[in-house]
This record gives sequence, C-alpha cells and structure tokens, in this order.
Amino acid sequence: MTNPTWDPAQYLRHAGHRARPFADLLARVPPLPDRPGHRPRVADLGCGPGNVTALLAERLPTAHITGYDNSPDMLDRARAGHEGPTAGGTSLFERSRELGGGGLLDFAHADVRTWTPAQPHDLIVSNATLQWVPGHADRFADWIAALEPGGAFAFQVPDNIDAPLHTLMRELAATPRWKPRLAHVLRATDSVHGPAAYLDRLARLGCATDVWRTTYLHVLQGEDPVLDWVKGTGLRPVLTALADDPEARDAFVTEYRNLLRGAYPSAPYGTVMAFRRLFAVAVKEGHA
Repeated sequence: MTNPTWDPAQYLRHAGHRARPFADLLARVPPLPDRPGHRPRVADLGCGPGNVTALLAERLPTAHITGYDNSPDMLDRARAGHEGPTAGGTSLFERSRELGGGGLLDFAHADVRTWTPAQPHDLIVSNATLQWVPGHADRFADWIAALEPGGAFAFQVPDNIDAPLHTLMRELAATPRWKPRLAHVLRATDSVHGPAAYLDRLARLGCATDVWRTTYLHVLQGEDPVLDWVKGTGLRPVLTALADDPEARDAFVTEYRNLLRGAYPSAPYGTVMAFRRLFAVAVKEGHA
C-alpha cells in the first residue's frame, strides 16, 4: 500500500458526514475517571485536519487533548482551525482553550504505527485512521497498558472494503493498463478485522468491550459526489502514485468516475452512498 499524501481541503468537503460517526462513537464513551485536581489526558490518533478533535474539546473542556498525525498538511490545517474565525474573532480551537476550566488543545507529529504514550492517558481515540495502519491490532496492548484504570480506548474505522466504491477502484487498478503502475498501491482487503476479532483482542487485554457496526446512508449533493468523497480518502493512494503523471491520473479518474456513476445513480434529492463503519469502545478494568 502506498503512503498517500493528503489534501485537507478535499477531505473537509464532506466534513459533516465524516464527523457524524465520531460523534456517535463519543456518545458511547463513558465519563472519564474523576480524580480531584487531575487534568484528563486525551490522545486523538490520526487527527487529520482537527475537525473531530474539536468535538473532543467541546465534550472535555478541562482535558489536555493532543491530536497526532503524520501529515504536515493536515497538522497545519488542524493548528489553523478549519472552522475559521468565530463571532468573537477566535478560532474554534482557540475558543476551546478558553472555555471550561483550563483545558488545553495541541497537535503533534506522530506515526500511529510506532506511537506509544509517554505518560498515562485517560482516553485514546482514533477516527477513520486504523484502516491505514497494517497490524494496528498489535498496537492495542501498548495503548491499553498506558490507560489509567477506568480509562478508555475507542475507535471507528470504515468497514466497507467490499462496497462498490472500493471494488470498482481495485478492479480498474488491476486492468492491464493500470496494473503495472498501481499493483499493491491500494489498501488491502483485510485492512480491517471483523467485529468479533476486535472484541476478542480487547477483552483479552482486560477491557470491558463494546463493538458494533452501523451503515450510514449518506445523501450526497453535487456532480459526481461519490468521486468527490473518495478523492479525499480511499483514492488518495492512486492520486499519490500517479502524481508525477497528470495525464495518467486524469485518465484513471475519468474511467473510475464513469464506473461510479453506474454504481451510485443520482436521484432528484441527491446521490445515496451506503457506508458501513465499525466501532469499538474498550474500558480498562480497575478503579482510579
């Protein structure tokens, strides 16, 4: 799999749809352990442009929250605050620091494949990132070990590698024209495990674990909206691999667009894209 380059502006074109699963994940995360005088420590792994990290800041205004990502472009956007100025003249991120009794929000470069907490954490979360990390389940033991007793590890990942937007991309990349350049570029079909595998791994690490799936029916607007969506995520490895050949890149995108039009027909109210996601919340045993 190619390590893709990321385009924050393209990713944020569907920010509302992309943020909803994270809000649903947070709704199942229990209150953090309450210890007088303790500022909760929270990590957001693969924070991207910081739009969902802001949701953490709103929910946990007294916590020290750090968003981690390995994309300089995404981190720059996160630090700037994608929401822009508020009525008071400060960004959403600056405002989150000012509210709620001393909470802090910062961002740092890190590779999720090797990141290990340097200090105990109350909450480690990851939103739509672990599918890009081969062997990510092997990292769970280190992350759970770093949680405070009663702390939580929570993540959600796309669980739709069998959806047309992915199968058509893989089939096109495997045709004679594209295979020499795109073999082994795309995410593997086993990049996300089944729900039972995650539950078993986390429960064996001493966690009370809740795992579930949800299928969202996103109603997208505009011309070729599924293509526009996937340009911000799943298509990034192809766009990265063909970045040095704009003519080839545009040809692939055109072929892929035509396939998507057949798989995702438009309706008078928009284009429906079914998108299944997998969620897990694991709470470490013990009491603070």
